Amino acid sequence: MTAELRVLETEDDLIAALNVFRTAMVGFPPLPDLPPGQITALLDPGRTVGAFVDGQLVGTTDAVTSTLTLPGGATVGHAAVTHIGVLPSFTRRGIATELVRDQLRDIAARGEAVASLRASEATIYERYGYGVASSAQTVEVQTARAALRPGVATGAPVRLLAAAEVWDILPGIYDANRPSRAGTIDRPAPWWQGVRMRTEAASGAWYVAVYGEPGSESGFVRYRPTDTGKWFLSDQRTIVVEDFFAPTVDAHVGLLRFLFELDLVDRVTFWMLPMDSPLPWLLVDRRAMKVTAVHDETWLRVVDVRAALAARSYLGAEPVTIAVNDPLLLDNSATYAVAAGGVEVTGGRGRLRIGIAGLGAVLLGGVTWRNLVAAGLAAAEDPAAVDAADRLFAVSEAPYAGTFF
Repeated sequence: MTAELRVLETEDDLIAALNVFRTAMVGFPPLPDLPPGQITALLDPGRTVGAFVDGQLVGTTDAVTSTLTLPGGATVGHAAVTHIGVLPSFTRRGIATELVRDQLRDIAARGEAVASLRASEATIYERYGYGVASSAQTVEVQTARAALRPGVATGAPVRLLAAAEVWDILPGIYDANRPSRAGTIDRPAPWWQGVRMRTEAASGAWYVAVYGEPGSESGFVRYRPTDTGKWFLSDQRTIVVEDFFAPTVDAHVGLLRFLFELDLVDRVTFWMLPMDSPLPWLLVDRRAMKVTAVHDETWLRVVDVRAALAARSYLGAEPVTIAVNDPLLLDNSATYAVAAGGVEVTGGRGRLRIGIAGLGAVLLGGVTWRNLVAAGLAAAEDPAAVDAADRLFAVSEAPYAGTFF
């Protein structure tokens, strides 16, 4: 089925598109009534596309303009892709494919080197060239056993914010202290508007604490209690940490101390922590914490292979040649000579061969070339090329965004 695709601009069309997405996700209710102008604050102008069949809006996708940090600290243009959905009565007719391919062409035309998304299903997006570039873990901590080691620093003070000041302060803290960890992305104004709307619309209490002296804060945590109807009778009173922004060791430790020392709290659940979180090493009793889930986080799509490869840093000394196959963005299909000193397009088969989804997975260093070869997502002329590539693409920190969209 061929759908008519067009950029959506009016408030009515934008609201209708978000409701199409929410219907496609099944578990989301329709949008509440929004005041005039609010929908445009939640979306990036010109980036919401609708698919129409016989005049009916049946599918949508959009993105937010952003940047993404690569290994070495350089940032590249990035599209934060979201709200991909097709009405259940129109699925499996190629409409999602039309939308995603159109969006990829638009991202390339904008000069953005990469795109990323958070996938509702794990079997959809590899066909469009997205690969899992980072993962996150959910962790539960029993506060009664969560003593920090004596040698762990005390850090600066932590204070609660009043609800009225939260959304004026947090964006500035994030922007001023954005870490150099690969996978980190911007949090543009539409992202903050969305978080604010969801937070304030939800029932129940929520809290925000910031780390550091007023005016020079360097971290924050957003959390809420769960199952409050039984709060005073329960021995498993739990808070859920929805956003833990602690880009330095001091901020990390200071915010942990604050959370673990809260009165009337028996358990702290962190929704998303990096895979190399130092938390178990900070605890006297590492069994006070347990990992309850590991999730794929960043699904990365390399849109401009040469720009993305050239912008990141490399650790190994031996160069490799990599033949990339991209059936959707044909200009990316080439052989690239990658070395610590730079990247060039060259000829030949390449010592390594990889599809564009595999390149998205390995670009940030979150998976080894050896594992990609084992999975059939890459191939090598000789084992030495795999070892050389793993040395080149190695990173000192696991990639992690910490931002859900």
